[in-house]
Amino acid sequence: MKLFDNIFIPFIAALALTVVGCNESKNSTKNSTENKAALSRETSAKVETPAVEGTKTIALANGASVTWIQDNEGKKFMPRELFSDANDSLYESLNMPAGLPASVSTFLVKVDGKYILFDAGLGAWGGQLLKRLEALKVNPDSIGLVYLTHFHADHIAGLVKSGSAGKMEKVFKNASVYAGKVEYDAWMNDIPKNDLQKNIMALYKDRLHLFAFGDSLPHGVLAMDAVGHTPGHSAFQISNLLVIGDLMHGYALQKNHPEINSNYDMDKEKSAASRKRIMQYAREHKLLMAGMHLPPPGFAE
Repeated sequence: MKLFDNIFIPFIAALALTVVGCNESKNSTKNSTENKAALSRETSAKVETPAVEGTKTIALANGASVTWIQDNEGKKFMPRELFSDANDSLYESLNMPAGLPASVSTFLVKVDGKYILFDAGLGAWGGQLLKRLEALKVNPDSIGLVYLTHFHADHIAGLVKSGSAGKMEKVFKNASVYAGKVEYDAWMNDIPKNDLQKNIMALYKDRLHLFAFGDSLPHGVLAMDAVGHTPGHSAFQISNLLVIGDLMHGYALQKNHPEINSNYDMDKEKSAASRKRIMQYAREHKLLMAGMHLPPPGFAE
């Protein structure tokens, strides 16, 4: 296997699990106990807000938590030219001349004491994931599972870094990687300019698992068909969270007009159909959507 040399920026992360929270003590032991119990119940129902830039943590219905991690640096806008399906009058009605607010995001779920990462971001091409993980006191070696929505570079490049002699190395040394078989087969065999994808999959081949749509995956994750953006684009449900990958590049536009595609969508007919179906599913089941290009903080209902 030929690896890319001298194109990855090395990252360093030395980390430990953060425990936060303290309560003001009371003079009365009884009152203190009651107040702490009430505070504990109240806190468990609230959105957690760690003081880490570019992140937001929310408690899920099954007792797990999900942390949005902004992988891009600064603000991001999707340009008008990306949405050629939209007519000028519709786009102008949004009053967003600078472009549609967006992000490049990943999502970290903590469930059953384990860490699961959904997509790995940009990596050496400006990715902030490892910086954010370090600030969150999460060691990359503690991440046991990575679920991939699809194989575009801004979703998989963060799986690797430059190692000794500039050779590609794993970022998540202890993680099993789960990818859709349809997506894997398409990138390994049919889609051109796929050296990055082939090299990353080869590096993780000893811990690579391919799934079919509808499969139940570890820790209660359901793999769902969301094809169109790429041949095997996947969505994932865990508890009341629905990770939608790249179903939306311009949320301000597409939330009310799911028929409108971005020019990144490889099969526009299938992409629009998937977007409508997944959005309807989220509404019917009252799920929180987590999207890799939704505007900060990456969640939508």
